[in-house]
Amino acid sequence: MDDPDSPEEFNPFQGMPIFGDLGKLFSQQASSTWETARQFAVAVATEGESEPNVDPTDRIALEELGRVAELQVANTTGLSTTRDGQAAAIVAVTRSQWASATLDAYQDLLEPIGNVSGRVEAEEESFDPAQAMFGQIMKMIGPVMLSMTAGSMVGNLARRSLGQYELPIPRQGSELMMVPANIDALADEWSLDRSDLRLWVCLSELTHHAVLSVPHVSRQLNELLADYVRKFEADPTALESQLGELDFANPDSMGDLQSVLGDPAVILGAIQSPAQRALLPHITALVTVIAGYVDWAMDSIGRGLIGSYQRLSEALRRRRVTAGAADRFIDQMFGLELSQDQYDRGTAFASGVVERAGTEGLTRLWRSARELPTPAEVDAPGLWLARIDLPE
Repeated sequence: MDDPDSPEEFNPFQGMPIFGDLGKLFSQQASSTWETARQFAVAVATEGESEPNVDPTDRIALEELGRVAELQVANTTGLSTTRDGQAAAIVAVTRSQWASATLDAYQDLLEPIGNVSGRVEAEEESFDPAQAMFGQIMKMIGPVMLSMTAGSMVGNLARRSLGQYELPIPRQGSELMMVPANIDALADEWSLDRSDLRLWVCLSELTHHAVLSVPHVSRQLNELLADYVRKFEADPTALESQLGELDFANPDSMGDLQSVLGDPAVILGAIQSPAQRALLPHITALVTVIAGYVDWAMDSIGRGLIGSYQRLSEALRRRRVTAGAADRFIDQMFGLELSQDQYDRGTAFASGVVERAGTEGLTRLWRSARELPTPAEVDAPGLWLARIDLPE
């Protein structure tokens, strides 16, 4: 009879509800870790409940508002919302549809994190039973952690997101997803006018889409984000220190393991590298300028188009800096976390450029890669204008 306490037979998921659910998913022969992540994302997005399809009247209303917003964005920014010959189209979706599509869109960014986890292996020659057990645990939970992290974070984001650019990450295609259930829930929670909020979201989504469709902008941002996630490093000692007090041979301690691995900060802190921290100022500079420009465009359009625009803007700008830990974690994974100070920095940059060079100066941001500001220039719009005026 096999020894149930041997490393080969030890089941680290025993007695742990979250990991027990994972075991059920694996027993159903999910085609891949990514398919498991999709099941997690949908389950979290819907809180395990069935959800109704989008009401056709909501779908039509959003499409109509989208056409109004598209014309306004094009007139104000001079940027096209057409991509690959296809005009932008607002598409109303459910939370589960948003989660599934977003997981596909973020797959190239999330998979390198799972590859890092997979490189944490047991020290086969180690004579330390605890170290050997830790290595076995890490080998088993590497793919599990990717599924949990990717699925849970995207699922949580689906419950909050109003449109597809909740994170300013370029996406393929010309369809822009919006989630009527989330928009209307926010309107009711904050006592906002539903129609005004829907138009506000259409304007924001289409402005983000126009900027992120500029080839050199999407290329540079994609390269920075891809470089960031590739530079995650496996550091088993950092995570091991969090688990050092656990007795892996005792099934009664497995609840503590769930608590440790359920803390996103523990996982992120274990694998973030110095090379990533060196990239953060460059990522932050670009997304800060994008945020500042979008806010400028929204103010330029919205004040004359939406009756409750000022109230909406104040509410939504508060909302974006009061996200929960789950939302913040996925931002951190991609190096995209922006504080209120960074949003204020973007607003100050846009205002500084307009004061010195008018709106024409601001549109020069999107002419070429050379005209994208450096981290230092985000805080000194006059220096940025002086540099881009120099002959090449």
